Amino acid sequence: MTTLDFPVGAERARRGAVAPNVFVIPAYNEEANLPRLIVDLEARPALFPPGSRIIIVDDGSRDRTAPIVENYDGDLPLELLSLGENQGPGAAFRAGFAEALEHCPDDGFVVTLEADTTSDLDALPRMLERAAAGADLVLASWKMQNVTRRRRFLSAAAGYVVRHALGVNAKTVSSFFRVYRARTLSSAMKRYGDNFIRERGFACKAEILANIARLGAKIEEVQVDLDWSRREGESKMPVARTILAYWRMLARQSFARQTA
Repeated sequence: MTTLDFPVGAERARRGAVAPNVFVIPAYNEEANLPRLIVDLEARPALFPPGSRIIIVDDGSRDRTAPIVENYDGDLPLELLSLGENQGPGAAFRAGFAEALEHCPDDGFVVTLEADTTSDLDALPRMLERAAAGADLVLASWKMQNVTRRRRFLSAAAGYVVRHALGVNAKTVSSFFRVYRARTLSSAMKRYGDNFIRERGFACKAEILANIARLGAKIEEVQVDLDWSRREGESKMPVARTILAYWRMLARQSFARQTA
């Protein structure tokens, strides 16, 4: 077996138990969206076997994002991880992954998604099934609805460049909505250390994908609706800065591949 091989189905059958799902959800000024996301998650108790967690990573919000989580008294295993100041999605994922893997078994799954309710959680059971069947990383492949032309173009361009420059066979490279096998994520973090996520901004998702792909991980995609009409407020993504970050990340990844 390689370092990423793991007989998920056989191990679960032997243990006679369902492994937990640990959610890592970065949130920056999402007080208008977070309550609706919580309601959506509450309606899906099957997503939370014993030992599951939902880690809301507050990335220095200036609104009521943190108090909404702190004051929650429902049935969800909701936790707050506060970064104190706004550092960007890259830092939020670094901190969230470290916390998630602290007590997550190798056959568990780490689920990441947007806090703004744009991702269709009806797709999550199918994504988890693919991961349980052996995929190391399952990506949400966007079917965009009510999305601006500029955002459509940026997503398509990012996917094209990453596929052709890095040889990563994936249609959607920038979505937060993913399922990682815990063993795979842990192996990647140990392998790369501080270099696993160097990008502070939204290019971090393509960087994570490229790094995991370089380890020979099995990566699959599930088509998921992305509906921007569901969110409140404007996108937090600075387009020009994100494009520059993609080029910086691609140059770094290309160099790593050449010297490997």
